[in-house]
Amino acid sequence: MPDDNGDKKMKYQEFLARTSFEKEDLLAFAHGHLIQDAPGEMGRLPAPPLLMVDRVTWVDKRGRRGHITAEKDIRIDDWFFQCHFLGDPVQPGILGLDAIWQLIGFYCSLNGATGSGRALGCDAVEFNGQIRPHNRIVRYEIDSRRFRAIRETGAMIALGNGKVFVDDELVYVMKNAKAGIFKDIAYTDYPIRSDHAIGGLPPHEESTLDKVLKRFRRNDGQ
Repeated sequence: MPDDNGDKKMKYQEFLARTSFEKEDLLAFAHGHLIQDAPGEMGRLPAPPLLMVDRVTWVDKRGRRGHITAEKDIRIDDWFFQCHFLGDPVQPGILGLDAIWQLIGFYCSLNGATGSGRALGCDAVEFNGQIRPHNRIVRYEIDSRRFRAIRETGAMIALGNGKVFVDDELVYVMKNAKAGIFKDIAYTDYPIRSDHAIGGLPPHEESTLDKVLKRFRRNDGQ
C-alpha cells in the first residue's frame, strides 16, 4: 500500500502475507524495488523478456506444502514467436518449464528465503500440446510438495509438481521440479571479473550448492 509520501513499495511482512501479485508487483520484484524493508538480499524474478508470468493469482502456504497459481497473457507478437520457428511459430517448451522454476523460487521468497534464486532440475517432463500465437492465456499450477531451510548456509530449497495449461487445456507436466534460494552467490558487480564471474566448478572441488543439495536429498530420503 502507498504510504503518506506516495511510496508504493510494500513492507516485508505484507509481502510474506500476500496471496496474489499483479504485473507491476512482479516487475518491481524483478528489479529489486518491491520491498522497502527487506531483511537481506532478495531473490529476483527475471526481467522481461524472460519473465514468463504476468500475475500470480493465488498463493497458499501450508507448512511444508502449498500451492501457487499464476497466469501469462499470450501476445501475437511475443518475441519467441518471431524466431521459434520461422514459418511455424510455437512457444518453446523450455520457457513454460522455466516459468515453473521462476514461481518455485518466488514461493521460496514468500516463505522467508533471502538470497539468489537458482533452478535445480526436475525428475520428468511431458509435453502434451503446444502454445500458439492465437491462444489467449497460459496458466501455471504448482503444488509444493516440500521445502526445507538449510540452517548452516541459510539456503532454502523447494520441490513441487507443476502443470501448464493454455486456454484451460493441459499441455505440459513437470514432476518434482526443484528450485532454491542461496546466499552469497550473486554476481552484483557484473561485468567486472570478480569472485562470482565464472560458472562451473573448479576441478575436484565440491561447491556449496552441491553440499546443500546433498543435505536436502539425504534428509528427505532421496
